[in-house]
Amino acid sequence: MSTSLAPHLTAFLREHLPSVRRVSPHTCESYAYAFRLLLEFASQRLKVSPSAISLELLDAPLLLDFLTHIETERKNGASSRNARLAAIKSFFRFLQYRVPSALEQVQRILAIPFKRTVRREVAYLQREEMQAIIDATDLASRIGIRDRAMLYLTYAAGLRVSELVGLRLEDLTFQPRPAILVRGKGRRERTLPLWKEAAAAVRRWLSVRGAAPVPEMFVNARGGAMTRAGFEYVLAKHVAIAATRVPSLLGKRVSPHVLRHTCAMIALRGTRDIRKVALWLGHASPTTTEIYLHADASEKIAAIDAVTPLHLRRGRFKLPDRLIAALQPSSSRRYYAE
Repeated sequence: MSTSLAPHLTAFLREHLPSVRRVSPHTCESYAYAFRLLLEFASQRLKVSPSAISLELLDAPLLLDFLTHIETERKNGASSRNARLAAIKSFFRFLQYRVPSALEQVQRILAIPFKRTVRREVAYLQREEMQAIIDATDLASRIGIRDRAMLYLTYAAGLRVSELVGLRLEDLTFQPRPAILVRGKGRRERTLPLWKEAAAAVRRWLSVRGAAPVPEMFVNARGGAMTRAGFEYVLAKHVAIAATRVPSLLGKRVSPHVLRHTCAMIALRGTRDIRKVALWLGHASPTTTEIYLHADASEKIAAIDAVTPLHLRRGRFKLPDRLIAALQPSSSRRYYAE
């Protein structure tokens, strides 16, 4: 007897993830997208409609074929493949308690390994590049004042773009000192004090924000809440302007997360304490923050300076006699010639 997939998948996405695991709406959307891709692939492979796919049809061989498909046909990298696999494994861990008869199938799927990924260098901006982007805003306009506040706050507080657009007026306080309440990934909250300059930029925006029908701090030109895509557009616009003044920005891909990385690098160089940087960024574990240690060249230079190198004995190289060299085997003659 086949087991209908639809009710279990619906319960997983609409009840288990948001209510039990309390993951963010962005994660729920990402998991739903992964299953949409999987069901579309399975539908074509099995020649049935997505709603007719039973749980038993989603076995390990089919899932392995799907993972290969998103790498070869969709041209996704290992990171995207691993993200889709993480969503699938999370669903099947959920299923093993709801459908005990599928336990063997679940175990085979949970045994599918993740692919190792290449750790890339962290992209971040130099101080003069970040300054140029902030200076590119037009303070003679209401939109320019808003843009400067968003850019400065994202950089100074190291915010994820979802954290920035999710900020509400009630999350801001100026007494006893300026601070914001940030709701991060996994519904973890952290309170961050603001630099005097960041607080000044936010104050100026609030003075011209006016009444809006939404509780979010930053609104678009129509008075609605600022979106992720909206902020990405704002950032790209000011990066293009700044690049005319600071040529090193030309060709750089400056995403909202690059501003977060820039804040992390500034904090690491200022504190020399990876734990404080993790606390500031809202990382669940300092292990996540270690990527910045690899990116900070000053940390490597300090490590070199702290070690006494081995002494190299002096000596002079004497060229071999040409006649003796000519009498050597052919492989040695090539060595001497080089």
